Amino acid sequence: MPSNAVIGLQWGDEGKGKVIDTLAHEAHVVARYAGGNNAGHTVIVGDEKYVLHLIPGGILHEGICNLIGRGLVVDLGALIEEMDGLIARGVPVEERLRLDGRAHVIFPYHRHVDGLVEKWRGEGRIGTTGRGIGPAYADKVARTGIRVADILQPKIFQTRLKAAMAEKAALIEKVYGEEPQNWSTLYEESVQMAERLRPLIVDGGAMLREAYAKGEYVLFEGAQGALLDLDGGTYPYVTSSWTGVAGIAGGTGFPPNHLDRAMGVTKAYTTRVGEGPFPSELFEEVGERLRKAGNEYGATTGRPRRCGWFDGVVARYACQTNGIDGVFLTNLDVLSGFGNLQVVTAYREKEEVFRDYPSQVGLGKDLEMETTELPGWTEDITAVRNFSDLPKACQDYVRFLEKEMGARIERISVGPGRDQIFMGESGQEDLWQR
Repeated sequence: MPSNAVIGLQWGDEGKGKVIDTLAHEAHVVARYAGGNNAGHTVIVGDEKYVLHLIPGGILHEGICNLIGRGLVVDLGALIEEMDGLIARGVPVEERLRLDGRAHVIFPYHRHVDGLVEKWRGEGRIGTTGRGIGPAYADKVARTGIRVADILQPKIFQTRLKAAMAEKAALIEKVYGEEPQNWSTLYEESVQMAERLRPLIVDGGAMLREAYAKGEYVLFEGAQGALLDLDGGTYPYVTSSWTGVAGIAGGTGFPPNHLDRAMGVTKAYTTRVGEGPFPSELFEEVGERLRKAGNEYGATTGRPRRCGWFDGVVARYACQTNGIDGVFLTNLDVLSGFGNLQVVTAYREKEEVFRDYPSQVGLGKDLEMETTELPGWTEDITAVRNFSDLPKACQDYVRFLEKEMGARIERISVGPGRDQIFMGESGQEDLWQR
């Protein structure tokens, strides 16, 4: 049985939640490997809408184990709240969910520092979600972080938490000039939450390696997108983890040479939440129209997403750096009625032309887009279930995106429902199955 990874090819919000939900019924294990509750994956089942932040997208399927891997940073309170919300809706979460004890924990002082740092940056702010993700990862790298497993060892936890709180209190007071919050009950509260989660805590790497050795299908769920990767993204306007295929081994303990396939997810246009370069961004009437048509508001923060034409440079770069075997194209229906469409095919800065994504993109003031204009279509395509039934202009648009990305579009989505998905013209049935 294969192991598959699902990776976002833009700046997140590409529709990975729907793709994972579509593939999960075939899987034995669905594993998240990076990020935290800054992610927001939306799944629509019938008339029911589920927004998942920490819990993997296979949680809505019976008989599937869902792993929160060691590469995540976990806000225990947020996790329990998300679990209880699903349980209240009839989802047997505790039967289906497991948490790697090596995952690091987000504490209230991380969230406090996150807000202060963004405020201090002023115009240079990154646009974080304010959930403490970056500060928790910083502590992990500085070797002052606290893992889930550490909380279950009272003496170790008490010593490390006391030191961490003293350090953060000094930082908040002496550097940022504010009063630290009251953390007097943090020890007891953390122990209580960890005890609630104790039955779910496992060695995630060992679990995944055993599943793969037994021939079970392992599905890796990416969070955020390739252009938010700590090393490969638009630094410093990135997240604090490795969002692409390279993050799987470290974030789960699964051997990198055992990953069989990498599948990419991209919208038929481009969006971004927060600060940072966005070369194909549209402003004023067209950008706002695209935002409304696609309901482009963050699942986690509710912030309006910045919208732009499809950026072939971004998508090609993401496909190449992640070794993408096939692409799932989402939100194609949103473009109906937009008239002629533009696709970015290269960047130009003065006399230099970039078809590969350059490290300095967004830093130069003279950056211009080279685009190709394609005819649009007016028909409503939400009821289409075969590629051949799409309007000719729509078919040509999809073919052009394939060419620009250098990867086959295996599946196409024309709406939020599970049933609004069909195979692309060059799709292969077995590529998305075990």
